[in-house]
Amino acid sequence: MDINQYRLTSLEDPPEEFLAQIMREAAEDAEKENKETMEKFFENMRRELSILKEEWNERIENQSLS
Repeated sequence: MDINQYRLTSLEDPPEEFLAQIMREAAEDAEKENKETMEKFFENMRRELSILKEEWNERIENQSLS
C-alpha cells in the first residue's frame, strides 16, 4: 500500500514504515519552517538596526553642529 493512499483510522494500525515516513516528513517540514522563520527574524533585526544607526548618526551630527 502506498502512503499517499493510506488513511489513518482507529480501526487499523499503520505499518511502522508509514509512521516513520510521516515523522520524517513532519521533521523536514518543521526544520524548513524554522529556517525560514529565523531568516525573517534576523532580516527584521538587521533592518531595525539600520534604522537605529541612522537615527543615532543624525543625532550625533545635530549635536556636533550645535
